[in-house]
Amino acid sequence: MAITSANQLELLQTAEAVAREKMIDPDLVIQAMEESLARAAKSRYGSELDIRVKIDRKTGRATFARIRTVVEDEAVENHHAQLTVAQAKSHLKDPKIGDEVIDEVPPVDLGRIAAQSAKQVILQKVREAERDRQYEEFKDRKGTIINGQVKREEYGNIIVDIGRGEAILRRNEKIGRESYRPNDRIRAYIKDVRREARGPQVFLSRTDPQFMAELFKMEVPEIYDGIIEIKAVARDPGSRAKIAVISYDNSIDPVGACVGMRGSRVQAVVNELQGEKIDIIPWNQDQATFLVNALQPAEVSKVVIDDDAGKIEVVVPDEQLSLAIGRRGQNVRLASQLTGLDIDIMTEADESARRQAEFTERTNLFMETLDIDEMMAQLLVSEGFTNLEEVAYVDTDELLSIDGFDEGTAAELQMRARDHLEAANRKAMEAALALGVEESLVNFEGLTPQMLEALGKDGIKTLEDFATCADWELAGGWTTENGQRKKDEGVLEKFDVSLEEAQHLVMTARVMLGWVDPTELAGPADDEEAEA
Repeated sequence: MAITSANQLELLQTAEAVAREKMIDPDLVIQAMEESLARAAKSRYGSELDIRVKIDRKTGRATFARIRTVVEDEAVENHHAQLTVAQAKSHLKDPKIGDEVIDEVPPVDLGRIAAQSAKQVILQKVREAERDRQYEEFKDRKGTIINGQVKREEYGNIIVDIGRGEAILRRNEKIGRESYRPNDRIRAYIKDVRREARGPQVFLSRTDPQFMAELFKMEVPEIYDGIIEIKAVARDPGSRAKIAVISYDNSIDPVGACVGMRGSRVQAVVNELQGEKIDIIPWNQDQATFLVNALQPAEVSKVVIDDDAGKIEVVVPDEQLSLAIGRRGQNVRLASQLTGLDIDIMTEADESARRQAEFTERTNLFMETLDIDEMMAQLLVSEGFTNLEEVAYVDTDELLSIDGFDEGTAAELQMRARDHLEAANRKAMEAALALGVEESLVNFEGLTPQMLEALGKDGIKTLEDFATCADWELAGGWTTENGQRKKDEGVLEKFDVSLEEAQHLVMTARVMLGWVDPTELAGPADDEEAEA
């Protein structure tokens, strides 16, 4: 059919109707119509022509025009859509590069195939505009809760009607074995909003820890007002959860406010989460105190924190072990998520046995290396001495403070310790040289003979080899793979070399080799000191 005066206004009416139904700009629909008509005209007049269609926004009249662009003589590639300056002079008074020659062409008579093609273009454009509108509407609502209506289920995934579009609740984001029927009301957390070529763009979740945090924000006015803050959340969806809260008003109890009168507030959240048990814990800046709270209802006897390893050891009474670990390790796992630390739990009996083993090991060390009896060795261990270096180089007054030690005894012990250390150093140096460790590394300040031997065994034999090492390769560290913390052994880790010390040694070696300008190292350090 041709675009006649009888149906010109019908174009505008159709555009208005589609725009209202899809809740998009009517101009976008008209632009889609213009593109579809232009495509139909190209199929009639030739695809190599540049034909454009303009629909008058008031009358609905469609104007078909052939466009030819003025280009330089050597730039002409398509004679049907491009003109040289000389050719354009017969159409334009003073043609310039980039000018357009516009010739109106007769409207096309849309056949069945062309009309179907035009319809597909319009539908595609409208669909794209609708998806753009949905993305713009929901991109700022990420991290909030939304109410919707279940439309259908596809392969375990729930398609949810959220008003101006659809969202998807994937089966791994559902709580336990919960199921929904069409037209059921559903409340979920907007986990992500992203542009997708096809399918839903809004992704929902009911298992995300922040879903529970947002539910508490809805139920507890003090959280919404910022008087109480949720510091951490850990969930085992559908089973149990822990939430850590802190109050910035001394007159308000954060735990009591979240529980509510007779548990009304927390019960509303529990009902929404399909009966998930929730432990509300007071947050504390002190890690040890916070962990003791997080392991409730179990009682904790002692907490030992290893900051370098990011681990924490918790000692509990023997009868509290199963309670602290929880069913299938649930309690300790949630406490670990809440604190961000790996937690090792042991009983008081296990901790006592370990301490006894360490005491015996150190006692035997002193007996063998210092050639002293068991009682004297035990006295040294009891006073906190853990290795020969401490005995050899400690202030003599500390040894004299031990009952039964006089000046002669203290001097003899220190002499024996130093002799043993010197012998060990000579043996380690000989081993390092035998391994091929070069003088450049031997003379490098900060490395003991034992360290040189360990480096030689690892193939690090020159100062250049040492300078190429990373700090964690020397001091060791931790990496996370698939959610599991993995220990990386360091070459010098057994010598208690920290990451900072390892970094300093490596950078010093690089400066000595001329790889790094020392002035470049001083600038950032000075800036950090100034900020501190």
